[in-house]
Amino acid sequence: MGVLLVVTGVVTVAYWLDFFIRGSVQAVSADWYLRFERAFPAADGWMALCSLVAALGLFTESAYGTVFALLAAGALIFLGLMDLTFNLQNGLFRLLPGSGQMWVEVVIIAWCLAFGVFLAFYFGTRVV
Repeated sequence: MGVLLVVTGVVTVAYWLDFFIRGSVQAVSADWYLRFERAFPAADGWMALCSLVAALGLFTESAYGTVFALLAAGALIFLGLMDLTFNLQNGLFRLLPGSGQMWVEVVIIAWCLAFGVFLAFYFGTRVV
């Protein structure tokens, strides 16, 4: 579990480095899209930090690992739902046939929702 949390945190940081440096992960170059995306680094940073702290806690068998895994779970679910809703409301999924960037978005959404829910149930049963 700790390894998956590390991967989540590191890939999130890599995504944002690419977004701001190269821009190859940007699905659309329109101003409205870029403004929306630029609102996410703080929230994604929080999620990545929680994921990395959770992993450290799990690797060292510290109680805070579970707490931060649950914080990461909530952040992942929230971020996944925000991305899903935005892409649905703006018709961005219709770009999938010709857009590698939109496929990256689909993977991110699926990971956030699936891993977030899994973390919530897995670690939620250990707190009760």
